[in-house]
Amino acid sequence: MSQFRLARISLMLAAIGLNAVPALMSGAHAQKAPAPAAAPAAAPADTVRPELFKLLDPAAVKQLMADKNYAELQNRVTQAEAFPAKTPYETYVLDRMKIALASATNNDAMLTASLESVINSGKLAPVDQAEFIQALGNSYYNAKNYPKAIEWFKRYQKESTTPAKVTPALIRSYYLSNDFATAKSLLVPAIADTEKAGQTPSAEDLRLLASAAAKVKDNAVYVSTLEKLVALYPTDDYWTDLLHRVPAKPGYNQAHDIDILRLQSMAVKQMAPEEYVELAELDLQAGFPTEAKKVIDAGYAAGVLGTGANAAKHKQLRDRATKGAADDAKNIASGEASAAKAKDGAGLVNLGYAYVTMDQFDKGIPLMEQGVAKGINKRPDDYKLRLGIAYAKAGRKAEALKTFESIKGDDGATDLARYWALWVNRAPAGAAAPAAATAAATPVAGK
Repeated sequence: MSQFRLARISLMLAAIGLNAVPALMSGAHAQKAPAPAAAPAAAPADTVRPELFKLLDPAAVKQLMADKNYAELQNRVTQAEAFPAKTPYETYVLDRMKIALASATNNDAMLTASLESVINSGKLAPVDQAEFIQALGNSYYNAKNYPKAIEWFKRYQKESTTPAKVTPALIRSYYLSNDFATAKSLLVPAIADTEKAGQTPSAEDLRLLASAAAKVKDNAVYVSTLEKLVALYPTDDYWTDLLHRVPAKPGYNQAHDIDILRLQSMAVKQMAPEEYVELAELDLQAGFPTEAKKVIDAGYAAGVLGTGANAAKHKQLRDRATKGAADDAKNIASGEASAAKAKDGAGLVNLGYAYVTMDQFDKGIPLMEQGVAKGINKRPDDYKLRLGIAYAKAGRKAEALKTFESIKGDDGATDLARYWALWVNRAPAGAAAPAAATAAATPVAGK
């Protein structure tokens, strides 16, 4: 992934920087320390012999790098590799040069081999050692050798004073090596730590966690992560996936099908044609033809209704809804007296919601409040949910949230109330869209 691509320019500079300048054994020193008769003199520690220094001279290397004369650099490397009886320090300096060349030319094989050699040389200062270990982990990551990337990222965490620095790359290495359980186990606390610090988890981390949870069939973590995605980075796919999971929970009551589709119609830009049809039919059955007409009209406006093999059925449904909405507008007031006299408040809530579907919030919401206050014998949470929806549609955020928080039903009502609250608390229009997901974070719904 792009954010874990090796910072090659930085690595090149580190490889040929001042701390890589070899100590040259001067000619005068060589004359004062002649070789014993029995064998050639070994070069003193941490020095480079003059004839090899000509090939490894950092000033010359930097200029060749600046000129992008990689062919000459490779020629120097080839000659230096053939140099006999190199000391460990001379090998170390040569490897630093090879790191610079490999970084510039994207030669991953040379890069990983040279990095590992430099790390194991014992010549690096501790702070540089950690950086080179991270670079080697990145190099293996870029080469898609995830087991080796994991090995070096874990070593970085042991030897560095900033172990969390490589945690994102380590997690993705586990994920991309198909160790989804470990990726999930690391992501959960990482995201929790981000939240505890008052920061917002990234869309990528949340997508990755949702995908890893799905791979290991951890539905609880998957759904809780999907809820965070809906709250922070809402998309039609996230909303649809989340809402379609509600009916699968134990104890779910199908009476909430209409509430799920109502929320979906508010939360997504466009539903599937059959979803527009289903919501409209449920509205007609429930006695809310005006809402049914709005739903059908939205489907036509989206271009998914009124076409294809079902165009005639769509028109029939639209005609029914249009006629029902007209009749309701004429007759709705006549039901107020009987609803007010009833001992149960359900009628007042239904009547008030009918006014709400006509956008008469000032008329409808007080009736719904009266109904809830009067008391409802059967499934009272359903009516409180409907009141919360009315508040939400009217833009009365605080009252909507308070109503949703009061719902405790275990038949899907609580989940729906929580999801309606997510919609009420949604980011304002025009907020920045989430960054595009990377290759590692597969589409959430694609399990």
